[in-house]
Amino acid sequence: MVTASPSAAARDADSKVRAVLGPTNTGKTHLAIERLCAHSSGAIGFPLRLLAREVYERVVAIKGRERVALITGEERIEPPGARWLLCTVEAMPRAADLAFVALDEAQLGADRERGHIFTDRLLHARGRDETMLLGSATLEPMVRALVPGAEIVSRPRFSTLSHAGAKKLSRVPPRSVIVAFSAEQVYAVAEMLRRFRGGAAVVMGALSPETRNRQVAMFQSGEVDYLVATDAIGMGLNLDVGHVAFAGLSKFDGVRHRRLTTAEMAQIAGRAGRHQRDGTFGTLAGTGGHDAAFTEEEIWAIEEHRFAPLTRLFWRDAAPRTDRIEHLIADLARPPERPELAPAPEAIDLAVIRRLAEEPAIAATLRGPAAVARFHAVCTLPDFRQQGAETHSRFVARLWEDLQRGYLGTDYVASRIAELDNPAGDIDTLQGRIAAIRSWAYIAQRPDWVLARDEMAARARAVEARLSDALHGRLTERFVNRRTAVLMRKTGADAALLPVRLEGDKLLVDGEPIGELAGFRFKVDPSAHHSDHKLLFAAAERHLPQLLGERAEQLAAALAVDPALLALAAGAIVHGRERLALLRPGKSLLSPVLQLDPALEAIPAAPRKLLKDALEAWLAARLAALEPLARIDAATRAPEGGPELRALLIRLVERGGLIAREGSGLERFTPEQRALLKTLGARIGALDLFVPAALKPAPLSAWRELALLHGGRPPEVLAEMPPVVPLVEGRAPLGYRRAGAQAVRVDMAEKLLREAHGRRVAAARQGFTISPALARSTGLTLDGHVQLLRQAGFLAHSPRALAEGEQGPPAPLAWRWRPPRREPAPG
Repeated sequence: MVTASPSAAARDADSKVRAVLGPTNTGKTHLAIERLCAHSSGAIGFPLRLLAREVYERVVAIKGRERVALITGEERIEPPGARWLLCTVEAMPRAADLAFVALDEAQLGADRERGHIFTDRLLHARGRDETMLLGSATLEPMVRALVPGAEIVSRPRFSTLSHAGAKKLSRVPPRSVIVAFSAEQVYAVAEMLRRFRGGAAVVMGALSPETRNRQVAMFQSGEVDYLVATDAIGMGLNLDVGHVAFAGLSKFDGVRHRRLTTAEMAQIAGRAGRHQRDGTFGTLAGTGGHDAAFTEEEIWAIEEHRFAPLTRLFWRDAAPRTDRIEHLIADLARPPERPELAPAPEAIDLAVIRRLAEEPAIAATLRGPAAVARFHAVCTLPDFRQQGAETHSRFVARLWEDLQRGYLGTDYVASRIAELDNPAGDIDTLQGRIAAIRSWAYIAQRPDWVLARDEMAARARAVEARLSDALHGRLTERFVNRRTAVLMRKTGADAALLPVRLEGDKLLVDGEPIGELAGFRFKVDPSAHHSDHKLLFAAAERHLPQLLGERAEQLAAALAVDPALLALAAGAIVHGRERLALLRPGKSLLSPVLQLDPALEAIPAAPRKLLKDALEAWLAARLAALEPLARIDAATRAPEGGPELRALLIRLVERGGLIAREGSGLERFTPEQRALLKTLGARIGALDLFVPAALKPAPLSAWRELALLHGGRPPEVLAEMPPVVPLVEGRAPLGYRRAGAQAVRVDMAEKLLREAHGRRVAAARQGFTISPALARSTGLTLDGHVQLLRQAGFLAHSPRALAEGEQGPPAPLAWRWRPPRREPAPG
């Protein structure tokens, strides 16, 4: 049962546990710092490295640099006598004996990606004398259930927060933050503000802490009066902000595109109005009929700080077994038993562990608890590059391979760090390098991974600082000092509101081409300057839903007339070179599930459904060729025939209507079962059991695409199926049987074998001859014919050679037949 550990539960009896809950701007963090400094030792866990760094500097000013530590995955400042620790939540020391422990933003236990870490700290992190849990009021029922002895303290907001309605960007007051939910939208808004307000600072989650701090410093100092940010602004930045304007109220959360929750809206809106100064929030107006708008219920909840309480927190075993890799994976995937806790979605470290543990070369190195524990630590390397489990697992695999020699050599780590020490490039390039150096900064902090840890960590921090300086310079140059692009200079600031129309595939803004709509994907005009791409996207995106909807309706109508517009390739439905939908495995091989490509999410709901219905109808027609196999598939669920027959039918479907007779168990079937096979369209041949109607190009091509979805590697399908073909990369194509260096179509192979058996019966003796004429007429060589006959039990004997001096044609091959060993039929 998932509870606080005995040691934590015992400490709860002695340690005072307080949950300080309330909205933003209630002084919770300030209170935690005061309590930390009042104790002889302590630690605070923060959700962001940026926050830990900010509070570290504040505590250093009080306690002195030699007695305060900063502990994060990428940066560690640990003086020998440090007694006050400022950490990221992941880096909080688990076994330290500290007088005071605090957990900031504890409601993040409900976060899909990192929630299980916050939940573990909430359950187990305790100070010897005092423990403090900081978070939103929505956390209260979880604290009462999971930490029943905790004192709950509610804190009111110091200032009021009120709704100010919608404003055009040109009317948004100074000292405002504009929040967008994509890098493209952030860039576009910042470009507009540069046009008529002199510039804006930019804050996004992909920026390094140093870059974010310097951008915020521009705003705080008054160098610029506006800050454009993603929802990364919602946590950890205390700013002099009077108004927060939302450019949208929905975002892609890594799983789906959805509207923000009211709590998320409040977390962002709460940046406005600090200390005793009131703040306002609202939306941007004048966005071409697609303005975001708060509902009355959302406005009331944000102003009154009333939100639905949390009902569950995510949990994962924080101390999994490491005696075997199977136990490690099982423990990390083990569900909790308490109703207040929910199993954490698969985090990227578990995804990497599972992928790499399946590789034989890596699995061979996971022998013993020490190796498994170290492997677990390596797999917890964060995916700073945000490239997904597949790419990240390859990076981790290389790291694990290098660590098999014990440590990463100083020269090796230094060279990897030096490769990234290049401040040239644009914003995206520099962000990519910063993400990469953060990985090496994390690696360099591990004393059991890297020799000369302090030196390598210092080098990584120095490179990150230089890259951050360069990125700050690029952002400032682009959004503060650089003149606007030609399009903006000509037509005004709000590119998203410009008139847009479509001529063919060309998208025109105010009569000027900005790109083309290739299928359902917008591509910027290749002649446009790279720095203008994000702006042109912003100019087009407001009108794209309507244009995409019209195009979806046109394609759906066209499919009814010309199904050849689409094709099935690599598990996807494609239109020309554009992927429209993906096929996913369904309940059986013949019933795949159709999912629209994510690129089509921008199509409005009604035309998107119309297009999906048309694609499903097209797919059904495409798979109609599999009707012979569908009959057999249906029979696998019927009780008639018995389990052995149903098992054989399943194999027949899974192999596209063709299985070798040898090993199939047909010899044990009753006459009634064989008759049922014939009724279902299957033919029992000398070598194979097959469904002739399924062994044609159309059904075979459709079956092969479905087999690929299930991880199979079937041979190729020929567009035309002549009787005999060469092998394709050493394999017989689908519907063929190998015969030497050639492949014979299965029905033709049976015809040749029937002729051979006819000769055998007619001869009524061993040593009979078989004419190669029929085989030769199909294109089958003599060697191929011999190889085919041998598979059916025919044995050839070379003719007697002519004696010296004798003349005449060579004698034909003499054949004997030995019936293959068959298991007797039952009864």
